Amino acid sequence: MLNKQTIKDLDLKGKRVLLRVDFNVPLNEKGNITSDKRIVEELPTINLLIEKGAKIIICSHLGRPEGREDPKYTLKPVAERLKKLLKRPVLFNGKIADIETKKLIKNMEEGDIFLLENLRFDKGEEENSKAFAKKLASLADIFCDDAFGVMHRAHASTVGVPEFLPSCIGLLVEKEINAFDKLTTKPKKPVLAILGGAKIKDKINMINNIINFADKIIIGGAMAYTFLTALGYNVGKSNIEEDKIAIAKMIFDIAEEKNVKILLPIDHVVAQEFTFMADSIVIPTRAFKNGDIGMDIGPRTIKQFKTEINKAKTIFWNGPMGVFEFEKFENGTKEIAKAVASSKAITIVGGGDSAAALNKFNLEKSITHISTGGGASLKYLEGNGLVGLNVISDKIEV
Repeated sequence: MLNKQTIKDLDLKGKRVLLRVDFNVPLNEKGNITSDKRIVEELPTINLLIEKGAKIIICSHLGRPEGREDPKYTLKPVAERLKKLLKRPVLFNGKIADIETKKLIKNMEEGDIFLLENLRFDKGEEENSKAFAKKLASLADIFCDDAFGVMHRAHASTVGVPEFLPSCIGLLVEKEINAFDKLTTKPKKPVLAILGGAKIKDKINMINNIINFADKIIIGGAMAYTFLTALGYNVGKSNIEEDKIAIAKMIFDIAEEKNVKILLPIDHVVAQEFTFMADSIVIPTRAFKNGDIGMDIGPRTIKQFKTEINKAKTIFWNGPMGVFEFEKFENGTKEIAKAVASSKAITIVGGGDSAAALNKFNLEKSITHISTGGGASLKYLEGNGLVGLNVISDKIEV
């Protein structure tokens, strides 16, 4: 159960609230926003702060400007889009905490909104500089972290500022944590985890923790080829992590010990080259030839995985089943996405490529919860919290 202080717990009338958000939105070559989803997700928190009479100072990063001012990564387009969405003024002067910014903030009234320039224009942000954290903290009375997508990063605006200010979380972070707690704390059984994507290395600790509450784990995508190699299969030229084969074997042992069934693909769509136009055939797992590259799961695997999805009461999905960026090899991911979306289970999707797939196939509205942070969700599911969440003030029991 979440025991962190939220904006709902605090009297914020007349208080300057430094709101850390994740407005790392995609931009085109002309600097125009191509998707405002991350801004829209933040509106409930901003609107509640307005209702509570706070003076709202918003801060975010955008892209990777490497600690220097780069007009390509300015948050000015975000300020303009936020203004349109909120239908109210948004102050912005293209600086983080200069004299003019401080003067404008000092003159703010209740309900006013100020957006600071890109935090990563200062190298102190990613270095978690105490001086930079202190500078940010000096602008406000209270800190509110609502940037779930970067809560796993020890930056000045996530773990530094709470050293100097009372802190809380916003509605978006609260929603994220409550969703993942439904998965990890007394979930509706049976629990099915569907894991895909390219690499095991980023998911080892998460898998080790998921084994503690999942009943079955489906593994697809390129990850599956390392696990199949661990079982002694030849997977041709498929993408495997040689240095993770021993870990895959260990995961099989732990799963067996805990009576958790791991399901791997039983047939595959394979090609001779990794291109979107490559000719392909479907083969069973035992029939790989040395030149074959696994590009997607096959029809028998899709049928087997769908059967498990239909049995589950709680489903967690992270990672595509194949190279879904290539239309020719998207079918496995598409069919699994459709099955998850049509399931009657509680469905939680861990952001990243899985969220992109749901968006591509127009299935987002059918999912219980789609996380706004792929990396953060994986980190949270390791079972040790998040560095940015752990430093937030605990709820005061009355």
